[in-house]
Amino acid sequence: MVMLLAGIGAVVGRRWWLSRPPYGPDALDVQATLQRVDQATADAALKPASTVIAGDGDQIFLGRVSWGRPPHARKGDSFRIVVLDKRSHLMPGLIVVTSARPDDVGTGLDDSLDIAQERYPWLEGVGTREVDGTYWTSGSAIFVSAMDASPVTFQTVLRPARRETRSEHRVATAPAAVLDLLVALIGVGADGQVYWAKRLLN
Repeated sequence: MVMLLAGIGAVVGRRWWLSRPPYGPDALDVQATLQRVDQATADAALKPASTVIAGDGDQIFLGRVSWGRPPHARKGDSFRIVVLDKRSHLMPGLIVVTSARPDDVGTGLDDSLDIAQERYPWLEGVGTREVDGTYWTSGSAIFVSAMDASPVTFQTVLRPARRETRSEHRVATAPAAVLDLLVALIGVGADGQVYWAKRLLN
């Protein structure tokens, strides 16, 4: 019995230690910008990465997030950067991203976004949502796998809403103003645990 209790205590202690943030967002000196731009500006900012080509009625948004290397970072720590339309609680469908270390950034979705959405009500829409009794994810977030990947530059194109788009496939749409789009940074541990989320813009 004593050995069993000691084992349980060790597991609980390890989980507590891994979930405990090794640093907070204020230690990073995070800076962020977001602006509407034309195609040429976006192409130049992300070169040599390919950009999303905008069509008639589309809007191009160009963003940049930078930070200082965090103290006490643990092996496997990473970041998520999310852009969220505050009006619809939807993320952009496609994001192109590059950085000082382009191999350490990408886009996608994972369980950490569900955890962040549950913990921070202002992030509603970055994770799984229920549509007619079924759970769906849509949109894209930015994944940063290296603490030294700053600065990160990204482009997204918002297209006008289409009436035929099914609810479960909806993403952020045009027209939108910069102030409609929230940008946040999420600190994530090696096991997918969410350390914290910081609202950077809007």
